[in-house]
Amino acid sequence: MTDYHNFIDGAWIDSDQRNQNINPSDTDDVIGAYAQADSNQTESAIEAASRAFESWSTGGIQQRADALDVVGSEILARKDELGRLLAREEGKILPEATGEVVRAGQIFKFFSGEALRAGGDLIPSVRPGIQVEVTREPVGVVGIITPWNFPIAIPAWKIAPALAFGNTVVFKPASNAPGSAWALAEIISRAGFPDGVFNLVMGAGSVVGSALLNDGRVNGVSFTGSVATGQRVATDCSRRGAKFQLEMGGKNPLVVLDDADLDTAVECAVNSAYYSTGQRCTASSRFIVTPGIRDEFVAACVERLQGIRVGHALGEGVQIGPLVDQQQLQQSLDYIEIGRAEGAKLVTGGERVSCDTPGFYLSPALFTGTSNEMRINQEEIFGPVASVIDVANLDEAISVANDTEFGLSAGICTRSLGAATRFKRESRAGMVMVNLPTAGVDYHVPFGGIKNSSYGPREQGRYAAEFYTQVKTAYIQPA
Repeated sequence: MTDYHNFIDGAWIDSDQRNQNINPSDTDDVIGAYAQADSNQTESAIEAASRAFESWSTGGIQQRADALDVVGSEILARKDELGRLLAREEGKILPEATGEVVRAGQIFKFFSGEALRAGGDLIPSVRPGIQVEVTREPVGVVGIITPWNFPIAIPAWKIAPALAFGNTVVFKPASNAPGSAWALAEIISRAGFPDGVFNLVMGAGSVVGSALLNDGRVNGVSFTGSVATGQRVATDCSRRGAKFQLEMGGKNPLVVLDDADLDTAVECAVNSAYYSTGQRCTASSRFIVTPGIRDEFVAACVERLQGIRVGHALGEGVQIGPLVDQQQLQQSLDYIEIGRAEGAKLVTGGERVSCDTPGFYLSPALFTGTSNEMRINQEEIFGPVASVIDVANLDEAISVANDTEFGLSAGICTRSLGAATRFKRESRAGMVMVNLPTAGVDYHVPFGGIKNSSYGPREQGRYAAEFYTQVKTAYIQPA
């Protein structure tokens, strides 16, 4: 078994503890043993990043752009290899995994350009003879904490802008899918960044994450994960005045109106709810449907779901892979039982699937006869489980869609420009999709939500500068 070490201050550092990376499509397959940083190693990474910040933040922007471009180019050149690794450790089917890798490479390429496009404003003062300069400067040392469900794309869209804008990074990936994060770190380690600018510390949240939240040298924390952990990030960072950015859960609605194209609506529903095994924060798990199309829509969804092939993420023709681990599988099974107990009707799926290899397989589940107050329609399941909620009209659909503590992504299927326009305007979500799946966004535009889904500036695109930089206003009077 191969051992994989942490990367601290330009060196690969082993540790006494290791975590085995298990293939969820074949639990007999161990991908490798990944070093688990202790508190001393985490402190060393923070110290290295703090020490490297001054020279990196004031150095040439061409160096930043070149190094980021090198990372992006290598990721894209190795997309097939890295895609197989991602599928093997996380359970996404190979085409989805390869697509995620390509997105990560494109993100680094995009921020290579952004490193050269840093701008500012020159503004005349209201006082004659005085000029005002408004510029952006890096925040400092940034702690980056990422989840397992997008193990290379989410690290990319946090690390790339952090480095592009002159910050230094201490990166903690999820413990149950560290392989893609380690591969990304290894590429970054050879791309031309000075020692200490980028550091990888794999390990438990109670050790590595806690240190990042509470060390005064960490000036900002960007976190993607659960609401409960996000609230802790907010509390700890607020207490010491550090910047923080949170991307958390979703309970995303897909509204299907009577005038929707049936094929489009079914494709949007199945893609939104079940691709990537439903393990996406933008996944739709509430289908809010009006009566004129309801029966046709449900029948077509059931037919489509019963024809989906569940299996090994690397298997040819497989459409849905396993859940990432036993905990996520059990969570989905528990919610299926909760739905039944609440009176919902399970019309298809929700059963363990046997494959040639031992893994965490589950058939895609669909409930009908549900109300929005049910737990299965209010709590994030994060698996291949969705519900149909019957509504009378667009007014009720919008009301039900917004009746959630989350507000990340929302979708509508309709031929009516008026209905689509109204839904875009009245939807309480950070992202709205019309005749498209709720999941799947571009790398060059802002990503994020409202309510308990997100807090702080948006991620990705040019809007990433809002978190990874701070504004300085300077007044100049010529001598």
